Amino acid sequence: MGGGGGTGAVDDLLALARDAGRTDEAIAELRLALRAARNCPDPARVVEVQATFGLTLVRAGRTAAGLRLLDKAVAASSGGLAGRTLMHRGEILVTLGRHDEALRDLGRAIRLLSAAGDVLWEGRAHSRRGLAYLDLGQTCRAQADFTLAQDRLDASGQELESATAVHNRGLVALRAGHLQAALARLDEAGGRYAALGARMPELAVDRCSALLVAGLAAEAVEESELALAALARTGGHATTRAELHLSAGAAALAAGRPDRAARHASAARDQFTRQRRPWWRSRATLVLLRARSADGAAPETLLPAVCRLAGELTRQRADQAADAHLFAGETALAAGRLALATRHLERAASLGARGTSMQRGVGWLARARLAEARGDEARALRACGCGLAAIDQHLRTLGVTELRAHANAHGVDLAVLAQRIAVRRGDARLLWRWSERRRASVLMPLAEPPPADPALARNLAALRAVARQAEAARSAGAPTARLDAERLRLEAVIRAVSRRWQPEAAGTAVTSLDELMAALGDIRLAQIVEVDDQLFVITVADGRVRLREAGSARQAVRETEFARFLLRRLANGPPPARLGPRLASAGLLLERALLGSAARDIAGGPVVIVPPGRLHAVPWAMLPSLASVAVRVAPSASSWLAAHRSPPPRQRRVALVVGPGLTGTGTEVSAIADGYAGSDAPVVLRGGAATAERTLDALNGAWIAHVAAHGVFRADSPLFSALDLDDGPLTVHDLARLRRAPYRLVLASCESAVAASAGDDEVVGALSVLLPRGTASLVASVVPVNDAATTPLMVRLHDRLRAGAGVAQALRDARAEREGDPAALAAAFAFVAHGQ
Repeated sequence: MGGGGGTGAVDDLLALARDAGRTDEAIAELRLALRAARNCPDPARVVEVQATFGLTLVRAGRTAAGLRLLDKAVAASSGGLAGRTLMHRGEILVTLGRHDEALRDLGRAIRLLSAAGDVLWEGRAHSRRGLAYLDLGQTCRAQADFTLAQDRLDASGQELESATAVHNRGLVALRAGHLQAALARLDEAGGRYAALGARMPELAVDRCSALLVAGLAAEAVEESELALAALARTGGHATTRAELHLSAGAAALAAGRPDRAARHASAARDQFTRQRRPWWRSRATLVLLRARSADGAAPETLLPAVCRLAGELTRQRADQAADAHLFAGETALAAGRLALATRHLERAASLGARGTSMQRGVGWLARARLAEARGDEARALRACGCGLAAIDQHLRTLGVTELRAHANAHGVDLAVLAQRIAVRRGDARLLWRWSERRRASVLMPLAEPPPADPALARNLAALRAVARQAEAARSAGAPTARLDAERLRLEAVIRAVSRRWQPEAAGTAVTSLDELMAALGDIRLAQIVEVDDQLFVITVADGRVRLREAGSARQAVRETEFARFLLRRLANGPPPARLGPRLASAGLLLERALLGSAARDIAGGPVVIVPPGRLHAVPWAMLPSLASVAVRVAPSASSWLAAHRSPPPRQRRVALVVGPGLTGTGTEVSAIADGYAGSDAPVVLRGGAATAERTLDALNGAWIAHVAAHGVFRADSPLFSALDLDDGPLTVHDLARLRRAPYRLVLASCESAVAASAGDDEVVGALSVLLPRGTASLVASVVPVNDAATTPLMVRLHDRLRAGAGVAQALRDARAEREGDPAALAAAFAFVAHGQ
């Protein structure tokens, strides 16, 4: 990110080019200004116009012509004027990736401007030099320059350029691995730009970088492509357009869209080539080659270009050098070139050793790849462990479960490598250990819940109000475009605020298998692991640990979707012909895909199922081997153990909440409340009293909480999945504000157990927020349910809970007494017990 500035009418034209995007108009005016300056008796005026004109030409993509004018301006200037001119040329040299030359120019500029007492321009020069240091990975020097820049720009009353300094300090935090601080400063800069009416497309480039570090690739794709579309409408610098294409390409690659990534990266590479920006061209080429590799290009055809590129990025001292050497090493291994692979992997390991925690993860991955290629599995496993430890150091700084889940995707390659070794060995214990290592980080317990944030609470309340207004407008047939836009704005603000929290995490919660087995007792465990689309099941039963092979992950996903389709059909429409045989057949096919022969190992006893992230919405009771047993589901075995050990609250307080628009729920809640009347009277919120704040107060620290409300799952943004209350939606973001989540929670609502897979093997949703905050057991549905048909099931469930049954056992017993109509059958299969 840079920022220009000048004095007088000529520099106003530069601002015009930057902010309004009318570059051609500015160039035409600058030509006229240069002719006029040559007729002016003050030679300094020619220098000023040449410098501004040269800067504008380079921004427009006309690099050679712009540099010629800047060189002339530098040669003809002295003193403070030379300092300003050198600053302009240094800024352009940073943009072109010619960092050594830029540092020389900017160092001279700072000395000259300081001697001239020009505080404003000295601040600008510090800002540009900070960018050069940042590109070279010298974050301490960059931070020092940006701090000096902000002091001098504030003293000069330059609000816009002071905002740019905040923006640049956000980049320092990002490069140093402080993601929350980076997001906070980028958001602060964005707010200051907006208040000043400044359009800064460069901010989108840098926000995309932060989102990619967080692993939020889909969001980064959306942001970069929206910025590109805005730039196409309004015009803007060609240099910024190229950088946005690079950001969009990197984001699309991370999002698993190699075709889209290749289009953006190719456009960026071509534009950087025309602009004579080799440093940037190399970065675009790395994205392009990785996209082609992901799209199936033969390693032999890519290898020469990948090796050349790794050398280029190393000479340029780019942050991506370690990743490029890792890519070259992996490509060489795939092509059967072990000696060449060894050189590149060793170089990647060396470069990664000096970087941030995430870059150290890249270095350890290179070591692991090399050890595996040499047949040294023990060394490969040690490297995988060290790499994941480095990544955990990064994860512990991320307070929002969403960020932890997505950022953990950076460790997937390390964990998969170790899992492949375990599968090759047929070692069930080793595979279990690495499966846990892969999953548990996202649910690492936090040392403390997030602090109360009045601004977050206000924005969540505003979001509820907007949602309620939009619902009323839709019901009346009125337009909702304005309300929808406000909803999106509020969601963006809430995401930004929640991501800024920097907690102290208690560390990655991974237990030992022996400890787990002792805690399980007579409960059997089936941990399903996906390795290269193949499902493996680790079973723990009767004191033995076994490894079984099941079906393909893709087949299991298809069977799950079909089973959920059948349950939706039963709940909301006429039952299909031959209902019984169709359900039985769907359940059998689902069991074969998910468990295979492992079904025999766990038959008969209470069971804990630990599925992969994308298989958390399975209606497990449909599986024949699980139809009559108490089943509970957990994101990881370690999280189940934590729930198992979670102490109940001292007070056995019961909270019952009823949202609007539910048929028959009044009877359900009255029956449930009557059952608890012998103890402390339950808190009952209904009939307009079930507002978000009152509901959160009731849920906080409850022994048992029951929420009957319509639910909406948001696959695009799972933490905005919501329960519909009297004053609007209660989102997962709201639940994250609980000091202590309910010990036992029943969500009698639609798709309340559905979560989005993130980071390859983790889930984001209500589960991922509630379990680390003290919820030991959660009952929720994996498909929409029929409200009236759900009532008897919920009443029976609470009857069994009051009788002393555990949640999984109570749900099993309630399910066994179901009535014969299809909607009740669908409800019985739809609800799943999670946790203890």
